[in-house]
Amino acid sequence: MDLQFTAAERAFRDEVREFLRASLAPGVRSKLQQGASPDKEEIVAWQRALNARGWAVPHWPAEWGGTSWSPIEHHIFQDELQQWPAPATLPFNVDMVGPVIAQFGSEAQKRYFLPRAANLDDWWCQGFSEPGAGSDLASLRTSATRVGEHYRVKGHKTWTTLAQHADWIFCLVRTNPDVKKQEGISFLLIDMKSKGVTVRPVITLDGSHEINEVLLDEVEVPRQNLVGEEGRGWDYAKFLLSRERTGIARVGSSKELVRRVRQLAAQVRRGPRAVLDDVAFRERLALLEIELKALEITQLRVVAAEGRHGGRADPLSSLLKIRGSEIQQALSEMLLEVAGPQAARSMTPDPDAATQWLARVAPRYFNWRKISIYGGSNEIQRNIIAKSVLGL
Repeated sequence: MDLQFTAAERAFRDEVREFLRASLAPGVRSKLQQGASPDKEEIVAWQRALNARGWAVPHWPAEWGGTSWSPIEHHIFQDELQQWPAPATLPFNVDMVGPVIAQFGSEAQKRYFLPRAANLDDWWCQGFSEPGAGSDLASLRTSATRVGEHYRVKGHKTWTTLAQHADWIFCLVRTNPDVKKQEGISFLLIDMKSKGVTVRPVITLDGSHEINEVLLDEVEVPRQNLVGEEGRGWDYAKFLLSRERTGIARVGSSKELVRRVRQLAAQVRRGPRAVLDDVAFRERLALLEIELKALEITQLRVVAAEGRHGGRADPLSSLLKIRGSEIQQALSEMLLEVAGPQAARSMTPDPDAATQWLARVAPRYFNWRKISIYGGSNEIQRNIIAKSVLGL
């Protein structure tokens, strides 16, 4: 593989960098560099700025806002945004429900939902996991019973990220309990303002409100909100999850965090020496950089092969999910090591801008334990690799 960018690709990278310099507020960039998360208004404003530039949904079909970028240009774009860093576009809109509707939805669904998803006029959330049906998603029990021109939905979704902001939720529901469990699942679009929808917060270990439970009590959903065919929801979910797993790798974000770890390790001292002066620490950081480069090359291979699997998920996306999540977790551990006992400042944030990062090290470390679980646990991904890649 030729790892050198062409002149045209380097020019495109410069164009992306100039857009970032001109369009993202410095305060938002600084906030992200310090390890804080963007708020809802910052995410919406940034996605709309990208949409105005024609870059919010580059991997969608051209008629719905996609670009003619090559796989390498797609990689460069995401890599630059993550390394800057800039807020991510809302993945539920851009990487999950949007591609599913574009691929499998009706023309009416495409015309209504896709422009609104691209511009974040609607905030979507994901209704897949349930109590007792997380990694074993096919065991879900939320039911959707056909009554005339509606479905009546009853069930309980959990770990629903940012549902407190959502206008719509895309849900996997069981429409036929009498067939093989994967074959009885359908994909429904549900208005969060519907009668019978209740959102309850789940406060995580780091004290944040990021995830929720969503209760569905006899919620009426128009039949026209069924995506594709009844009973094909499992196929659509696999299509969606392959894209989620590729994105979870977040190679650019890990590159930015490697730089951050090295910078802070050079500043923070343990007695007479900086943390970075420790040979063992430097060796571990260098090893993570090597593994990150290997992951980036693998990601380029997966992206370049997109479309060669007949619309099916590329099983190598499971490898990206495993290694990407492991590298992110390892970097969060190294950042915690750099902070040392000062990580306790997470309980009493320091107003000094130079040390604000200390307030977020421990919460990030604990929060990122979930990365190897969501999107399909790493154990499940290894089973997929064994079956679909190794043929075991």
